[in-house]
Amino acid sequence: MVEPIGPIPVDDKDVHAKDQETSIEYNTRRPRFNKYALSCAILASINSILLGYDIGVMSGAIVFIRDNMKISSTQMEILVGSLNVSSLIGSLASGKTSDMIGRRYTIILAAATFFIGALLMGLAPSYLFLMAGRVVTGIGVGYALMIAPVYTAEVSPRMTRGFLTSLPEVFINVGILLGYVVNYSLAGLPIHINWRLMLGFAAVPALGIAFGVLVMPESPRWLVMKGRIREAKIVLLKTSESEDEANVRLEEIAKAASIVVPGPNGSPVTANGTRNLDGWHGQGAWRQLLRPTKPIRRMLVAAIGINFFMQASGNDAVVYYTPLVFKAAGIEHPRPLFGVTVIMGLAKTFFVLVSALFLDHYGRRPLLLLGTMGMVVSLSGLGLANKYLEHSSKKPTWAIALGVVALCADVSFFSIGLGPITWVYSSEIFPMRLRAQGSSLAVSVNRLVSGVVSMSFLSIAKKITFGGVFFMLSGVILLATIFFYFFLPETTGKSLEEMGEIFEDKAVNKNSYSTE
Repeated sequence: MVEPIGPIPVDDKDVHAKDQETSIEYNTRRPRFNKYALSCAILASINSILLGYDIGVMSGAIVFIRDNMKISSTQMEILVGSLNVSSLIGSLASGKTSDMIGRRYTIILAAATFFIGALLMGLAPSYLFLMAGRVVTGIGVGYALMIAPVYTAEVSPRMTRGFLTSLPEVFINVGILLGYVVNYSLAGLPIHINWRLMLGFAAVPALGIAFGVLVMPESPRWLVMKGRIREAKIVLLKTSESEDEANVRLEEIAKAASIVVPGPNGSPVTANGTRNLDGWHGQGAWRQLLRPTKPIRRMLVAAIGINFFMQASGNDAVVYYTPLVFKAAGIEHPRPLFGVTVIMGLAKTFFVLVSALFLDHYGRRPLLLLGTMGMVVSLSGLGLANKYLEHSSKKPTWAIALGVVALCADVSFFSIGLGPITWVYSSEIFPMRLRAQGSSLAVSVNRLVSGVVSMSFLSIAKKITFGGVFFMLSGVILLATIFFYFFLPETTGKSLEEMGEIFEDKAVNKNSYSTE
């Protein structure tokens, strides 16, 4: 039964004046972190540690799996990339699932799936068994990548939403660093044991995360769409600075969901006179996404574009294959190899924290463009270093050092721009009823491109060398910078319910590029 929320302003002038007054209040007040919203965001984002850990630990485990199971380079690519391809299943299903069972239980489902996959990989007696574990893990990754940013965006106040919604990327980098440290620590063990421990350890935090998420509240926007208004208001009171702010946020959400006071027969109705969302499970969303209006089309272009270029940048593949890249460059011993990856992990983690802290102050666009331009230069330097090392028999120290510095710079600029902002942007721009399934579509593109890049990286490198691959990626990121400049408007400081105005028409769209 849908609960009425009381009268909502129906005079457009009054609503507009109230929105302006609220916007002025938000913009003139320094952002303050609501402790409850921060706790919710952290609990939701911890799930991302599991993905980061898998990325980081697989970069080392794959070296020992290759030696232990005697697999070919093609099998290595399939093993690494299969997680990204299978995550398509989770990412495509996550939108509908989260609309049906809620954001919170979808996070638990992601952790549980990852737990099963980690156990299968750690106990794998054969390559096929290991592949099965990667597929199961990938499904969990697909769920986690979509749901953590969406849940966090829906819980967060507008002026700290950038920081809170970038926390999944922060925890991905923490997980990558943790994976590198585990690689370094276990590298000295026999090869038939170390990679199993590396992959199996992920089951322990997955179990803890599933139980930890049980104390989280449900997304207030999902609760409103299900007609559970009283529960939504309780959550908004806890994630707002005052009751007035909570009421304003509830009115904005209710207006976006088209919820009004009870109708003539006492049954809640929507603005168009139909019954409310008691039986709403996300139906109709795909039809709207596949036959979009102009604003929705612009949102899809922006969300899919940023997710495409995030993975077309080759960052995942670079992280996965860093030991192989530097082994080809002349660093042969396992411990120095994994020592380089730890340095890279520290750089990634530090700069994603810097980006998260400044994201709501400087805006999405400036940091995104800074990050991509820095990646263009860094990847060019990495390509230059590898090209020199490929044609040098002496492997000079300066060239190896240039490669290490350029690689650390590349992942650092990625962590400033594309890394965190992709999740923030694609989780905040869609209308409320399309948010979960629109985000799942964008994340599916992300996973598909990541799988293609990861599964072809070594094959392409064999044809044009690692140096050639890095020069090619530099060109891709240059195209990405141009795309972002023209197609991604600024969203900082806007509520989720105001996003439609940014993408409404060309005039508004152009004006929205201002970062002032």
